[in-house]
Parts: sequence; C-alpha cells; structure tokens
Amino acid sequence: MTDPVFKETYSPLSSSELVAKEKSMMDEKRFAHCVRVSETARTLAKLNGYDEDKAALAGFVHDYAKQIPVEEYIKVIKEEGFDQDLLNWNRAIWHGIVGSWFIKRDLGITDPEILTAVYRHTTGDVEMTTLDQIVFVADYIEPGRTFAGVEEARKTSYADLASGVGYELAHTLAFLVQKRSKIYPRTLAAYNVWAAE
Repeated sequence: MTDPVFKETYSPLSSSELVAKEKSMMDEKRFAHCVRVSETARTLAKLNGYDEDKAALAGFVHDYAKQIPVEEYIKVIKEEGFDQDLLNWNRAIWHGIVGSWFIKRDLGITDPEILTAVYRHTTGDVEMTTLDQIVFVADYIEPGRTFAGVEEARKTSYADLASGVGYELAHTLAFLVQKRSKIYPRTLAAYNVWAAE
C-alpha cells in the first residue's frame, strides 16, 4: 500500500512527517483503514464539489487517536475541560470527540473544519458540514467494509451524500438497539434530523 501524500497538511508537519507520525500511533490494519477512508473521502469530495485534498487529509487523520490507551483518554477528559459525562462512555465515542484534541496537540492541525469533522465522525450531529458528512460516510463505506447492506450504503452515499448520512445513522442505531447497547445522545439527535422520515 502506498502512503498518501497531501499537498497541504494544515500543520507545521510535512506530508511525510504527518504520515509517519500517524503510522507510529496504530497497527497496520488501522493504518490501512485510514488510507482507505482518505481515498473514499477524496472520491466523495469530488462528487460533492469539495476540496479533495482537504477531505482526503481529514479522512486520513479521523482515527489518529483510536488506539491511544484508555488511561490517557481518561486523564485528558478529566484535565482538559471535556464534558465529564464522557467518562460514562468508551473509546468508540472518545476517539472522535477527544481524538480531535490529540490531533491538534500531536499533529499541529488547527483547522476548525478538519477538527470538527473528526470530532463528529463517531457520533454524527444535528448540524454537519459537507466535510463532516464526507468523513462520517467515508469511514462507513470504505472498500474494506463488508457488513450486510454496505453495497446499498455505498450506492446511496455516492448518489446523495446527505442520504448516505441518514442511511448510516439508521443502520447504526438499528445495530446498537439489536445489541442492546447504549446510544450516545448526540447520535440519537442526529438520527432525528438526518434519518427519521
């Protein structure tokens, strides 16, 4: 797999430095996922008239913090002004919301649009920018995903990005309900905006 190259990193780091830093933070499987999400985000950006390179970068860094130790997350949530309710959740939620903090600290990316897209990619939100939607959907439909319904998700998302967001929220909620898992309140609120008929 070829490492991605970014014309603009929105960071003091060069493209190769940023890629190397991310690679050092995760296993090969997670890194390959990030590359595929980056490529999918680029495709969705092209279809939706958005900056392809910026979308590719946001897609690449979306899981930067996915494998940071739980103890480090807990420390940051307690000490950096995060909503303390986050302590009732886990890394599945944290790696988006708190992950944006790690990206700012470690990669030097301060672009609010990229940070917000990372922040929202695990939960969705009632308001989502084009980049938020691109990263949210690209993470769900990247070529490595094989769950039942993924082909329909891809078809829907490539035809209409907002419909892809709605499809993902509806199917994610159905999956969580089937498992009797807790549902993050922002995800439920997002579902009511993007997916409910």
